[in-house]
Amino acid sequence: MSAKASSVLPSSLIDQIVVPGDVVLGLSNMTNQTIKLGSGLRQDNDTISAMRAGKLSYSKPIKYWVQSSHKRYIPRPEDHVLGIVVDSKTDNFWVDIKGPQLALLPVLAFEGGTRRNIPKFEVGTLLYLRVVKTNTGMNPEVSCTDASGKAALFGPLRDGFMFETSTGLSRMLLSSPTCPVIEALGKKLSLEIAVGLNGRVWVNAASPRTVIIVSNAMMNSESLSGTQQRIMVEKLLAKISD
Repeated sequence: MSAKASSVLPSSLIDQIVVPGDVVLGLSNMTNQTIKLGSGLRQDNDTISAMRAGKLSYSKPIKYWVQSSHKRYIPRPEDHVLGIVVDSKTDNFWVDIKGPQLALLPVLAFEGGTRRNIPKFEVGTLLYLRVVKTNTGMNPEVSCTDASGKAALFGPLRDGFMFETSTGLSRMLLSSPTCPVIEALGKKLSLEIAVGLNGRVWVNAASPRTVIIVSNAMMNSESLSGTQQRIMVEKLLAKISD
């Protein structure tokens, strides 16, 4: 959805919590400037209002949406998720992706997958996956390849630490441009991060202490503005150097 406007409310609303009914944008003076509206917002005559509680988010060129936090995850095609193997069968693995149902991972859903090189995953193995199919009343299907059949970044995530969070925080960590907390951590530390839209995050670094600090930084960033995230990272990194 898009709307045309030239006047908006003070930018102080960005990264602030809004509730249903809050007016977040004013459209009193129409121009050729196009504002894109994401989820959680609706147009009422010459104003844009929030339809749900959450943080008002903004990205360039001009897009606004309300970012809400949910523990429940609803799978959608092309979502990237972190799944945990819970069972293994002849033709597929059953994987927990935090959805209403277990996901189906065919044994051939790997780059170059054949009956001769079927992977062996123990129960509890953590995988980075792509959601392929979702149909009402059926188990979603996932894959360890991208749309072209290449492994890319998908597959088992070894070592490291996985923690669960809200889907809202996952979306924030995956946002473009790069989320401030991840950008600030990446400039100072050597680490690996995999974020699933299903509210799971995996972190790996050289030392357990670094993994804990990075994980805490991301978990604490959900309600912070970009500036606050950078300040928090500076304070946490000071602890590493102590």
